[in-house]
Amino acid sequence: MSFLTVLPIWQAVQERFHTMVKALPEQNLSLQIGSASIGSLIRHNAEVEYMFADWFFGRKIPEEMKEAMTQGAEGDHTSFTRITELVDLLTASNAHLTEAMRDLPEEAWHHSVESSFGASTPLEAIGRLMYHTGIHAGQISLIQKNAGSQ
Repeated sequence: MSFLTVLPIWQAVQERFHTMVKALPEQNLSLQIGSASIGSLIRHNAEVEYMFADWFFGRKIPEEMKEAMTQGAEGDHTSFTRITELVDLLTASNAHLTEAMRDLPEEAWHHSVESSFGASTPLEAIGRLMYHTGIHAGQISLIQKNAGSQ
């Protein structure tokens, strides 16, 4: 299993998620159930892609992204309400991770790497990211269906 095998699967998941995000009405970004807003889930997805690129593929988080990831109080969703900014962030995180995957040597895909989430190979990490994206896509759909009724 290598980059060329993983890439089409990764791109299929990303394309579906990005298409869903781009179709969201901007006013829906502030909808939330509990502490999770649609905008914060989208931003979180991009942040996790940056983190996994760093942890499992050795591609450092860009300084401007590190700063953005540490700003704002938890639960403050005011910065997650512009669809163009969130789409740009998703596009950038996807490109960053894809380049990290492309640069990973073939033999490294199956070597376990320690992270704060425990040990995973880069291949397992990509599987986790795909699952993670799917979970949040479902949460976004759930919020859109139910937030107005609460």
